[in-house]
Amino acid sequence: MNGTPLKQIPARAIEWALPYWTRGEAGRQTPQDLFRVLYLGWLAAFVLKVLGSSWDVSWHFKWLRDDLAPPHLLNTVGTVIAVALTIVHWYTGYGVDRTASRLIVWGTGVFLIAIPLDLINHRVNGIDITAWSPSHALLYIGTALMLAGAIRGWYLGSGHYAEISRRRRTLVLGGLFAFFLENAHFPELQQEYGVLELASWDRGQPYAEPTLLEFAANQMGRAVDRAMVLKFSLPIPDVVYATYAGVLGVAILVFARVMVGRRFTATTIAGVYVAYRCLIWPLLVGGGFPPSTIPFFFLLAGLGVDLAFLVPIRHLRPLVGAVLATAGVYGGLLVQDRVLEAPPYAPEAWPVALVALAVVWYAVEWFAGRRGLTAAAAEDRIAAETRPEEREITAGPGSSRAAGTEATSDVAAEATPASAAGSEAGAEATPASAAVSKPTA
Repeated sequence: MNGTPLKQIPARAIEWALPYWTRGEAGRQTPQDLFRVLYLGWLAAFVLKVLGSSWDVSWHFKWLRDDLAPPHLLNTVGTVIAVALTIVHWYTGYGVDRTASRLIVWGTGVFLIAIPLDLINHRVNGIDITAWSPSHALLYIGTALMLAGAIRGWYLGSGHYAEISRRRRTLVLGGLFAFFLENAHFPELQQEYGVLELASWDRGQPYAEPTLLEFAANQMGRAVDRAMVLKFSLPIPDVVYATYAGVLGVAILVFARVMVGRRFTATTIAGVYVAYRCLIWPLLVGGGFPPSTIPFFFLLAGLGVDLAFLVPIRHLRPLVGAVLATAGVYGGLLVQDRVLEAPPYAPEAWPVALVALAVVWYAVEWFAGRRGLTAAAAEDRIAAETRPEEREITAGPGSSRAAGTEATSDVAAEATPASAAGSEAGAEATPASAAVSKPTA
């Protein structure tokens, strides 16, 4: 739309999109320009949701809750985009296979159900500032399912287009996993903000406004004192913080490393998340909102994951990785607590976290290999699509089901041998360029 007057852009966009608005089954061949727009839309939706949610947590540690607060409105814009994309995938079948479509639809449904439940919860129970409440958990679960569907859709679909380079496929897939890590770690912002909220009270300069503290105290039925502020700021047992991050957070980095297949995948994704938190921190504090601690330990955990993938014995890798990543989480928190500030955690719980992570790591690699969700499996699919007899696949708006490779994406995803998960050579090899011609509209 270069050169199109601004006022004509909506009409031109509708004119471009309408031919694609046809009913179809998930897995139909998707024109390259439509595929690109759909996943740019998902990236935009998740960016808005992350910005809104980051602002929202800081907002709630300063002021009383407001349904129409700016962070909620920003988050809502991202949600609207996500809902629109969900409808497009479900109705047209473009851009996703059946599994990805179901994940996205179910995730959007759970998220939309959680919104009124959360509003009712606040009306009945009051402030409910903790990020660990059941209604909030549904929001994270819904978002996680949406992200899982988008990750699968991009992972399976992006290799069909020669115009999408391997570098771009890797960057987008890694970015989606960074969003996944942010969403999974989001409940722990309760402790990351709460520890500094309590410290501000101890200094005699609380970050929370008096109206917020008084409201919380009245809800608890007690005076505004340190015990009340402690319960308001840190209502979660200390054992949760490091154990949760060291098992679920690291498991996400492991899954990303398996699917992306590049050597420093886990460290890079952890670094992107930590860099985002470092960037948003001065913006929020400069705007008068409370500060939080930053989970720098994720950098060491991500490095531990990547180092573990250098172990040549596949069945030994989860155990070695669990030791390295757990040491990174608990060692990083120890250093951070002494040098900067860290949320309360239970260092004596590290053996539990180590064993749990080792089990989950084995499960992640087994599942990814069994379902063909590895970097090696992706390269095999792309190589198969370069066969001469498969080079003439074309499709346009209104085509029903893809002929050839696209129609069998579900089968290919599940038929790849589990041994593909351990094929580091295949994961790191340069793929042959996809030979699917650009679909004609």
